[in-house]
Amino acid sequence: MLSKKLQDALNRQINEEYYSSYLYTAMVAYMADLNLDGCAHWMKMQAEEEHQHALKIFDYMVERGARVELLEVKAPPKDWDSPLDAFKAALEHEKYMTKNINALADLAIEEKDHATNNLMQWYVTEQVEEEANVDDIVKKMEMIGGTGHGLFMIDRELKTRPAPAILTGGDGA
Repeated sequence: MLSKKLQDALNRQINEEYYSSYLYTAMVAYMADLNLDGCAHWMKMQAEEEHQHALKIFDYMVERGARVELLEVKAPPKDWDSPLDAFKAALEHEKYMTKNINALADLAIEEKDHATNNLMQWYVTEQVEEEANVDDIVKKMEMIGGTGHGLFMIDRELKTRPAPAILTGGDGA
């Protein structure tokens, strides 16, 4: 059984994951409006992955007999100054999510809840990957100045991102 403190923290994290999905969906709309289909595709795959992250915690809580309480999801921004700025915002958001995950892992350790700590370790590893992926895109966009032919090439590259593993039958989430 999860402690009330841990249950509340996990419910807040579900909300954060849904907000992440919502934020990336807003970025899909922004990129689509700019006719950057590859960037929009990358953001859509990220939105779906974040949705799966929320469901992973949701399912874990149900399995542990905890009460899931869905909270209101705040509205994300709608516009950014450039595609590069949108990806920079995504990177900052991933850093924020890493802090949340680390705090949850710390709480699980403090509560001596090894099962929840094990779950959080999956997220810790996932956040390393998420930050690295977005950071790579930001660095490439900065290298080309975020516009012109270089942006077109990056857009084409981002169009090849596969769907999250859980959506294709893999074991990831």
